[in-house]
Amino acid sequence: MNEAAKIGNVLHPVADVDAAVRFYSAAFGLAPKFVDGDRYAALDAGGTTLALAGPEEDVTGGVPAASFKVTDVAAALAAVVDSGGTAVREPERGPHEVRAVARDPWGNTVVIYGPR
Repeated sequence: MNEAAKIGNVLHPVADVDAAVRFYSAAFGLAPKFVDGDRYAALDAGGTTLALAGPEEDVTGGVPAASFKVTDVAAALAAVVDSGGTAVREPERGPHEVRAVARDPWGNTVVIYGPR
């Protein structure tokens, strides 16, 4: 991979997006940047986005994960595998982007996403 990826968000799967938005807003003062019903919400965490994924958008199986924004999801996933990681979910088109899920060599889950 030639271009450095950036962490676009930190994904937290939640059972109830609306309740999670209320919690993180009240507890930490995070303001919603984008809400897609009960599917997904992005909260402004001061330079980082906290992404709240409802059950329909939970691609990690309930595990929090750093999400890396890249220009080519398939190439980034191949680089993860070539570097000793494993693919969990191959690239798939979601409602807002293309995404894949992988694990690093230590078992940590990462989401790789980019433009459709």
